[in-house]
Amino acid sequence: MDYDRYIATVVKQIPPSGIRKYFDLLDESHISLGVGEPDFPTPERIRQAALKKMSSGRIAYTSNSGDPHLRELILRYLDERFDIRGYSGIDDVLITVGASQAIDLAMRAIINPGDEVIIHEPSYVSYIPAVDLAGGVAVTVPTCAEDRFRLRADVLRAAITEKTKALLLAFPSNPTGAIMEKEDLEAIAEVVRETGIFVITDEIYAELTYNGKRHVSLASLPGMRERTVVLNGFSKAFSMTGWRLGYAAGPSPIIAAMRKIHQLTMLCAPTPAQIAGIAALEQGFEDGFADTTAMVEEYARRRRIMIDGFNALGLTCNEPEGAFYVFPCIRSTGMRSEAFCDALLAKEKVVTVPGDAFGAAGEGFIRCCYATSVEDIERAFERIGAFMRSL
Repeated sequence: MDYDRYIATVVKQIPPSGIRKYFDLLDESHISLGVGEPDFPTPERIRQAALKKMSSGRIAYTSNSGDPHLRELILRYLDERFDIRGYSGIDDVLITVGASQAIDLAMRAIINPGDEVIIHEPSYVSYIPAVDLAGGVAVTVPTCAEDRFRLRADVLRAAITEKTKALLLAFPSNPTGAIMEKEDLEAIAEVVRETGIFVITDEIYAELTYNGKRHVSLASLPGMRERTVVLNGFSKAFSMTGWRLGYAAGPSPIIAAMRKIHQLTMLCAPTPAQIAGIAALEQGFEDGFADTTAMVEEYARRRRIMIDGFNALGLTCNEPEGAFYVFPCIRSTGMRSEAFCDALLAKEKVVTVPGDAFGAAGEGFIRCCYATSVEDIERAFERIGAFMRSL
């Protein structure tokens, strides 16, 4: 049977993930610098809260929007941690199945066929497909190492047309580790206010910043909360990737549109995960988010080892100030990104991800994740050094 004729054209046109290919080859002989996932356990109190709920005998649905107490805690969290305030109440928050579902819902809620969404590259691999699947047109704009991979306001302005519906902003960045400081965002906000476009901002790495930097949300700037949907979740800050718990916060009409899709396609996020989210935030408010702080301090140590390691090998590494990735330049080798990663994997069994998996602007770079042990990072650099000497 010719199944190809039954598959939607838009799905056939979406390329497979440039990340997944490398993960599928892993075995015990490999060292992975590829997986973007915390290697810390979910804190005990969070796990115990979920276990208690699951032992209660009945796990019922929550409301479509999510547990009311969890939504209250999220509003407090956004206020106290990131100065995002002024929401009308918990109806401005929607609990989702990870931040990934929130991205999908936001796109489908605002895009009409042919609407353009501007995405800065290099960027996370799901963004462009999310626009495509919603019937929109993804318009990519490059960021570069010379600008520390930050989005410049003049580049954004030049990309805006009469068809532009929204900007997808994602900082701290996967894959570059770049951040946007307040003055950078103020320039972006001026363009947004002048042109009237909407903003979807993915802030899943907001807690992971270094060098004394503190994440600034576009939604915290004057006049921007009502123009912005903030997407976040528990995966990175609380080491809860497999729990699949995210959320969106924004203007009530936009959240209501997202909720309508959510209730017809997902109903609600898993109840035990929502209970775990409540425990994560309650504990954080009690102890000043001590587990998150300790995790970030350890990431900072690993980050320094990785930056210095690549620079010592002659692979220039821009210093990232957020997330848990470095994005070294491999152009000095004369190899393209995918060829470099393939050869490193074949010869030394070190898994990295080619920069062009995150868009054309990533060609000439590779992504490496330091959410792995110092021992594995040091072993990986012994192998990478051997590989570089063989070239």
